[in-house]
Parts: sequence; C-alpha cells; structure tokens
Amino acid sequence: MAKYRFEQIAINSTEKKKPVEKDRFTYIGLEHLDSANLKVTRFGSDVAPVGEKLVMRKGDVLFGKRRAYQKKVAIAPFDGIFSAHGMVLRPNVEIIDPDFFPLFISSDYFLDAAIKISVGSLSPTINWRDLKILEFDLPDLKTQRKLAAVLWSINNTMESYKKLISATDELVKSQFVEMFYGKGYPVKKIGDVIEKKIDRVAKIFEKSDEIQYLDISSIDNSSKMVTGLTPYVLKDAPSRAQYVLKQGDIMYSTVRPNLQNIAVNPYSDDNVVGSTGFCVLRCTGVTTGYMWGVINSVPFTESMINQASGANYPAVTDKVVHAYEIPIPPLEEQAAYEQLVNQSDKSKFELEQALAELTATYKRIIAENLG
Repeated sequence: MAKYRFEQIAINSTEKKKPVEKDRFTYIGLEHLDSANLKVTRFGSDVAPVGEKLVMRKGDVLFGKRRAYQKKVAIAPFDGIFSAHGMVLRPNVEIIDPDFFPLFISSDYFLDAAIKISVGSLSPTINWRDLKILEFDLPDLKTQRKLAAVLWSINNTMESYKKLISATDELVKSQFVEMFYGKGYPVKKIGDVIEKKIDRVAKIFEKSDEIQYLDISSIDNSSKMVTGLTPYVLKDAPSRAQYVLKQGDIMYSTVRPNLQNIAVNPYSDDNVVGSTGFCVLRCTGVTTGYMWGVINSVPFTESMINQASGANYPAVTDKVVHAYEIPIPPLEEQAAYEQLVNQSDKSKFELEQALAELTATYKRIIAENLG
C-alpha cells in the first residue's frame, strides 16, 4: 500500500454563502447527521440559518469537524448548504475511488486519527491545517473498487436492518395511541405525575468534584440511547451541567422537539449530571415505561412542535411539558403496554444482534485493508 497525506486524498471545499430564505429548505446541520450512518434522513430549518454556511453539492462527503468524537459523516443528498462546524470533502479521483471515499472517511481508521488532532476542551474541533498533513495508507484503485463493492453491499444490508428496527418503534408508537387515547381514562398533567424538583449540582458537589456530563451530544438520536458521558471537574464543566440525575430518569430535549431527542439515563453512578437543555422526567404517578410511551407518541410531539418558540432553535419550556395532559390508565394497563414494549425490544434485540455482527464484519474488512 502507498502512503498519502490527507490533502492528496481529499479536496476540502471552502466555498461559502450567506443563506437566504430559500436555503432553509436545503440546509444540513451537524444535528441532522447520525453517527455511523452515511445517509441524511433529516434536513432543513424553520428559518434561514444565520451566518455563513458551506456550499455543498450532491455526493459531497459531509464531515463534522466539531466534536468529531461523535463520528458524524454523511453523503450530501442534494445541492445546498452545510454547517460551518463541518467540512465539505471531495475525492481526488487520481488517488481514491469516489465510491470508496465516503467509506474511508467514515472508517475508524480515518476518524480515530482525525479525533486525535482535535483542539479545544468544551467543543474540540479539527483544523484543516492539522488534518491535511496526516498520512494514511491506501490500497491501489483496483483494490479500492473491489472493497467498495463489498462494503456497500454490507452497508445496504445494515441499512435494511436499521429500517426494520425503526418500523418496530413506529408500531409501538401507534399501539400507544390505540391503547390509551379516546378510552375515557382520567386525565392529569405530566407535572402531576413526576418529581418537579431535581437536585442541582451546587447542592451536591464541590467545585473540585468530578462529574460525568450528559447533554444532547451524548444521545444517539436513531436508537434513543445514551452513547457515553463526558467527564469534567465541576469548576470546568459547561454552565448547563446542572441536573443531578438518577438511573431511570427520562431526559427529553426541549430544543427542536421535532427531532425527538429522548433517552433514559442508564447509569447508576451518583455523579451523572444532565444539561438544562433537558426536561427531566422522574416518574411518581405513572410507570417510566408508560411515560416513555407518552413522550414518544405523535400527539405529544405535535403538541410540543406547535408550542415551540424561537427562530433557529425552536424550543419549549419545562412548564409547557409539565402542562401537557395525558390519560392515566390503571397500572395493569400501563404494565400491559410495558409488556408490549418489552416484546418489541426482544425483536429489536435480535435485529440489533444481526446488525452488530454485520458491523463487526464491515469493520474487520476495513481494518484488514487499511493502515
């Protein structure tokens, strides 16, 4: 294999423009990209984004240079504009095959090397001047084309599994509405069935204490699971690190409710701290599983979207979430719904196991042929 500097492999397109109204329909931000997914499934903004953005062309590789540890890489599905916190990359076709290029950029081989040169503490960012001189081993073009054919075949199968997993989630959502809405159950506000007072860090920790911070970047939006925590000494932590979380707390992001950024804190550690960007739902009057069904339901999401305010980052307040009225079925009905969710989770687990095996095969092929 031959060794190349990254500037020999990729062209970094720096063309920019100040967005106008029509650009909001073809805007892609880092929040629209999912880790380990080359396909863009969300895009657009309610208003024209503020500040200069990168011009992207269909087929360009979009790379999140800010917080690169999230490993966000995707292929531009159309001409438009991309966040200035990213890079728009194009292949040097004399060095790298265009079909192989996005697979290379999304590989751990490339991303792990790029992450190591990130600078900054709160939002580590990769600079082109550092990235362009990194060196990578690449096979010849003929081998790249063969690898691309195999890897894209695996990738497409992986995407099929992901769609099945998503379809399972949608079925559970529809069942929730069918089981509980319009049945004549008594109604209460969410605020009446949760703990409203969540301890703040200042009440629990000293400034020198270590915390594990959980914010919106800690959530994989596609799986609605927490992917990791960021350690901080409290005095150096972001000002939004405020809520002392307990295992089982539901965290609902009040920013951009259309994205449904939701997760449950899976950690039993007593130093997990959540962002004020979350409305923390610690259930008392209903089961956690039932509340999960509520905030994932279409009626709740539509209500939050309709009540959100703000231009670039529409959001709702905790007060709005707390005021939302929900049916309160008997505990045995809530338990029946949780059983349905558990059965669904078993099916998802089998699909996820198959997906994990494919992912391992995909990564093994990459590792054997790069570096």
